[in-house]
Amino acid sequence: MDKEQRTEIETIGEFGLIDLISKNTSLKHPGSLKGIGDDAAVLGPTDLVRVVTTDMLLEGVHFDLSYTPIKHLGFKAVAVNVSDVAAMNAIPTQVTISIALSNRFSVEAVETFYEGVNLAAEHYNVDVIGGDTTASRSGLVISVTAIGEAKKEQISYRSGAKANDIICVTGDLGGAFMGLQVLEREKQVFLSDPNMQPKLNAYPYITGRQLRPDARMDIIHELRELDLVPSSMMDISDGLASELFHICKASDVGVAIYEDKLPMDKQTYDTAIEFNLDPITCVLNGGEDYELLFTIDQKDFPKLEKHPDIHFIGHVTAPDEGKVLITKSQTAVALKAQGWKHF
Repeated sequence: MDKEQRTEIETIGEFGLIDLISKNTSLKHPGSLKGIGDDAAVLGPTDLVRVVTTDMLLEGVHFDLSYTPIKHLGFKAVAVNVSDVAAMNAIPTQVTISIALSNRFSVEAVETFYEGVNLAAEHYNVDVIGGDTTASRSGLVISVTAIGEAKKEQISYRSGAKANDIICVTGDLGGAFMGLQVLEREKQVFLSDPNMQPKLNAYPYITGRQLRPDARMDIIHELRELDLVPSSMMDISDGLASELFHICKASDVGVAIYEDKLPMDKQTYDTAIEFNLDPITCVLNGGEDYELLFTIDQKDFPKLEKHPDIHFIGHVTAPDEGKVLITKSQTAVALKAQGWKHF
């Protein structure tokens, strides 16, 4: 077997690394006047308002390279930031990517990471316009800034929900969390016996949800076509219950959601049972699904009622009615936000 090629980053230096990173980037948006190659990128004027979001991914905190393909990681780094732009009901246009690398990483690993970045840039139609590279003494650190744009009246904030609005979610929930449980279990099996092969073939959907999430820009484009602006919106990165709490706080409202309306894939359900976990708890508190949570006025319901991938899970209430889950037995249970805690 041929030995895998490994080129040390120090052999090409910082400028060589920048040249390598920029060789496959091209600018598609007219607002991107200058990208990689100068002291700063240059963006042109626009009649639209711009949204800006920044996210960091740290090795050992947000990802584990023992089971995360680095190409997938490059895609995910862009996707999670695009998801934040989508959560404002805006269209992403540019991203910057900054990475800090230890000497564990080769030139080939960086190339593979940026293959994933460029695939995501193509998928979401965004320009990679810059970033930074530096050395790290504590593993891989990734920082992404995404820029998007929309008409001022199209922007959706967390603070716009009002009583009697309908609560909507896209896709299905809990899959990324259960995918993580499978990946962590198989990692421990491998560590105890390196001759054991990981058993991942039975879990393709949920492991994919964890390793390569997809921001729901398709929904944003559809909302544009329907001329529908959600009254409030977030993406589900820290868990459904946690995000509902954020909307309740920002909008000064309560919520009632229904257990039998929560969307869950069968593989998520079956795997939760296998792990002796409550599937509904996984749906409410599992993070990293990067689906959209939003509220709409009741008059807009006919526009979405037949959408195959938008689910109506409850309604907004007055703040004194609290935040409750209505169980299948019609019992109101207080919601608890047990999702990802950053500190």
